Amino acid sequence: MAATRLGPALIASALAAGALLLPASAASAASAPSADVDDFSYAEWDARYELGLDAEGRAHLHVTEALTARFPDTDQNKGIVRGLPTSYENAWLDVRVLSVTDQDGAAVPFETDEDDGLLYVLTGDDDYVRGLTTYVIDYEMRDVVLAADTGVDEFYWDLLPLDSTQAIESFSADIVLDDALTESLTGDARCYIGYSGTTDECPLTADGSTFGVEAVDLAPGQGVTVAIGFDAGTATQPAARLPDPVTDTVPAIAALGGLGIAVAGWFAVSSTKRSRRRASGIVIAQYDVPGSLPPLLAAALVPGSKDAIPAEIVHLAVHGALRIEEGTAVVDPRLRRLPRAPMPDQLDEEALAALFAGADADGVAELPSTSEEFAARMKTLASSGTAAAAARGLTTKARSRAAVILQWCAIAVALAGFGLGLWGLIAGRVTAIPAFVAISFGLFLVLCSSLYTFSRHTVLTPEGARTYEYLLGVKEFIRVAEADRLQMLQSYAGAERRQDGSANVIVVYERLLPYAMLFGMEDEWGDVLEHVYAFEQRGASWIGDPSAPFLRSQLIAFTATSHAAASYSAPSASSSSSGGGSFGGGFSGGGGGGGFSGGR
Repeated sequence: MAATRLGPALIASALAAGALLLPASAASAASAPSADVDDFSYAEWDARYELGLDAEGRAHLHVTEALTARFPDTDQNKGIVRGLPTSYENAWLDVRVLSVTDQDGAAVPFETDEDDGLLYVLTGDDDYVRGLTTYVIDYEMRDVVLAADTGVDEFYWDLLPLDSTQAIESFSADIVLDDALTESLTGDARCYIGYSGTTDECPLTADGSTFGVEAVDLAPGQGVTVAIGFDAGTATQPAARLPDPVTDTVPAIAALGGLGIAVAGWFAVSSTKRSRRRASGIVIAQYDVPGSLPPLLAAALVPGSKDAIPAEIVHLAVHGALRIEEGTAVVDPRLRRLPRAPMPDQLDEEALAALFAGADADGVAELPSTSEEFAARMKTLASSGTAAAAARGLTTKARSRAAVILQWCAIAVALAGFGLGLWGLIAGRVTAIPAFVAISFGLFLVLCSSLYTFSRHTVLTPEGARTYEYLLGVKEFIRVAEADRLQMLQSYAGAERRQDGSANVIVVYERLLPYAMLFGMEDEWGDVLEHVYAFEQRGASWIGDPSAPFLRSQLIAFTATSHAAASYSAPSASSSSSGGGSFGGGFSGGGGGGGFSGGR
């Protein structure tokens, strides 16, 4: 009876233990690190380099590499990956992989892929390989002999990749020269061993036309580089290594030329704008501005004018439409609307509406220094002056014919240079790459400049030019000395016709103050106003306390504040040779060749 009960209990216990062990095993397997396909070594790396000259006198290299990999006894690797350089010292090597076999000569499946200056040979298929496995890679290259800057030709070559992670237990290489190269030997030859940049030399045996080198126990990243010297001119160099200004220099010159012509087009646009601002060419000093030419409109005609909004506010103030008062601080002014007759220009009425849109019941509006809503209203107001100038026939849109012609010339020059640079790349000239980059960037800038040069720009009409010259007369009146200004009034009675009592000169100066602000001359004009106010023993009724004398600092502070308020917006792998390695001064990794080695 007890035994009967014990059997089911044992089975239940076993099932429970199994349920606990299975998840633990699965978790252990999941946490185990995945195998690294590069985690293997080479038992042997043997290579034979057959170097000669072809019918054109260009260097030809036939290489047979026998690589015996020591793979782990687990399903980690399906083969090796051998990367071969595709260029050397500005020339393409025309690499061709002839075959991949095993130690018995049987074909081994492989595929190739090119990326980042290397031709990758990927051996094997979907089957895993274990233990010692040999791959014999047969490939060809050309133009591997370089005309060094030391006055000799050199076969300066890295026989091993210097960035591999595989150790090599035994390495050997034979370099076999054809008769033509053997006869051209200078007698200088070197071998360098170690990590990239190491100048340690290794024995290089020479037996007639054959050079040999051997090494053992090479750590990952250690390489072997040989340098064999030949008489200068032994090997014909490819065109890509010879200077060709048509593809290597002219495109860069074309880039500069195209940009220069494009810049000339910009100057032509500016010249057109300046020429359209000329009417009679005669500027007569003016001490009065008609009511139909408020600062908002004048700013659209004056190039480089200052912010029109502060000038418009002062314009409204001196005409009695509003008063500028101090707020809680000098830098925080406010505007008080005054009863008056309608302003002579519609733009002035629009300015008053925009300024006092948020006024209180007493007609007082603050000038906030940081207000997105107020800034938007002021920007709209400023643009209304530009729109009014076009609507009243003072400005129009036009293209500069000279600029358009110059821009087309710039595009033609840049396109011609781009074509030459592209021709150099298609011809395989690596030396053409810098010039091609330059002309590509230049062409981009030239095309971007077309957006400006081909556009229709705002210019003055004949009527606008006459109005602009009138404003220049106002500027001239503001510029000259105070005594000359009084003489320019022609007769003091001219100002008296305003019927403003004894303050005629003050009235003249006050009404020109907004235009002085447009021209950036408010400081100079403020000196004159302060002097005249003192002479008349009165203050400005439109700024600050009417009983106080005119203070130029108040005007400067107000201008800065209103300008800030109006402009405020819310926050928003190929190797390169050092040359000269065959007679010393070289280093491991200083030549061509090398490439890459890894697993798959």
